[in-house]
Amino acid sequence: MPADPDGTTRRVRSSDGAELAVRESGDRDGPTVVFIHGYPDTKEMWNAVLARLPERFHAVAYDVRGAGESSRPRRNAAYDFERLGDDLLAVADAFAPGKPVHLVGHDWGGVQGWEFATQPRFEGRLASFTAIAAPSVDQVAIAGEELLRRGRVLRWLARLRRSWYIGVLLTPGGPTLFWRFAWSRERWRWALRNLERVPVGDEDPRPTFSRDGIDGAKLYRQNMPRRALRPRAATAHVPVQLVVPTGDRFISPDYYELAERYVPRLRERIVGSGHWAPRAQPERIARWIESFVEDVESGTARESRAWRRGAGVAQLRGRLALVTGAASGIGEATARELAAHGARLLLVDRDAAGVERVAGSIDGAHAFACDVSDEAAMERLAGSVLGEHGVPQIVVNNAGIGIAGAFLDTGFEEWRRIVSINLMGVVYGSRLFGRAMLEQGEGGQIVNTASAAAFAPSRALPAYSTTKAAVLMLSECLRAELEPWGIGVTAACPGFVATNITRTTQWVGRGEDEQRRLSEYVTERYQRRNFTPDRVAAEIVEAIGSDRPVAVITPEAKLMRALSRFAPGVLRRLARIDTTPV
Repeated sequence: MPADPDGTTRRVRSSDGAELAVRESGDRDGPTVVFIHGYPDTKEMWNAVLARLPERFHAVAYDVRGAGESSRPRRNAAYDFERLGDDLLAVADAFAPGKPVHLVGHDWGGVQGWEFATQPRFEGRLASFTAIAAPSVDQVAIAGEELLRRGRVLRWLARLRRSWYIGVLLTPGGPTLFWRFAWSRERWRWALRNLERVPVGDEDPRPTFSRDGIDGAKLYRQNMPRRALRPRAATAHVPVQLVVPTGDRFISPDYYELAERYVPRLRERIVGSGHWAPRAQPERIARWIESFVEDVESGTARESRAWRRGAGVAQLRGRLALVTGAASGIGEATARELAAHGARLLLVDRDAAGVERVAGSIDGAHAFACDVSDEAAMERLAGSVLGEHGVPQIVVNNAGIGIAGAFLDTGFEEWRRIVSINLMGVVYGSRLFGRAMLEQGEGGQIVNTASAAAFAPSRALPAYSTTKAAVLMLSECLRAELEPWGIGVTAACPGFVATNITRTTQWVGRGEDEQRRLSEYVTERYQRRNFTPDRVAAEIVEAIGSDRPVAVITPEAKLMRALSRFAPGVLRRLARIDTTPV
């Protein structure tokens, strides 16, 4: 039956007599999801998320003691974790008697949630826990102790710098001065709108704003010092979904580093927002809650580790990687190098027989025949990959062709062909799979194969150099856009490498016999240089692990990159030289 269709507030009495203001919505016969807000918010903080949660869920949100319309005990002891746990049980017994509830907590609501998810008295009462911008105080304290034992005092201090406000809240008289004089309602509205980039309604913040800040500080005073000095090495007894906002001004990302150690069933998500992610990204947060609850209810909840940019190649093991242009050359070599580090492979090439051959030689690899220049074909590829294998966390857009010859000899059809493959193929792959990475919220790495030609002009390669320069700039732009979501972007820029592209390069303005002679000549010279695709692949995979923005590969590529920065005039003079073999 529908719950509380008029949205009125009910009151629930806790074990010590404190009254809690509670709102519910949705279907009481569906899974019950209990929402606990953070500091200094009220239950209304969840409004945008609840509005987007499907009606089949039974959503319950309440004001914690000391906030909103709930009771405000005077003594600090009344805000102990035990009393807060009693409050959750009172709400669960009133709105979901006899059945487990799924818990969602933001900020201090999530700090409470970590406590409940690790306490034996909540076993069987909680079904899952989603923590948003909410680290475990125990885990933070344990990590801090480990740093101090290793003598890493400066790093320990650096981790604390975002949490400066805790000192204010623990100082006698600090909360009163802070919330009555430093932060008026209008100043808080301005900060939410302009610093946190969240929508602010006419009633934001609530009329109880100052009192919420002052009374809510008792949560910190009662629990933080004790738990920081005597942390528990407690393991979660329910599946946990951890949502980490990358732009959080108040909580260091390092605070979450021990989650894997203490959560046997962990799903990590990355959201590109500030601390108030439920208000900044309500649709995405609601979708992640919906997915997680449904997976737990059906018994199909999977574990996942968010991609940690720059964490090294060790984290490649078990990751899903997609490589285009994988039937030969750098693409094939990169696929084999990724497989050697334990990645699971999806290989793409328009050469169906070639990509099948490569996939057949790599355990567990899957082959897809696709022309990356065909938008519809790429959309079908993305549909098949995402539907059958899931979201790749590594995408290498490597497919490309070569066209050589003077600009005035290069026809419009040649331009359309090279742009459609070298540039638009990268655009399609980056957009289709980049969007899926963002929606999944587990981060990842996109690698786009450019070239040393991207920063070295040449009268012999105007079309090729132009497309590769575009790939380099696209990668730089894309990196800036996707970085907040934990997705790194690398442009790989190799120099002279012996690959199949030299044999298939089209030499415009030349007859078939001359094209064949030129291709053989260039191929022989590149082979004699002996910088193999395997060596390029090793550097690409290393760049994935270290999250390098631009991977400049081969000595001549590094030289040309340096000249482009410090002596561009030299490159311009070199570009005038006609290097076409006679």
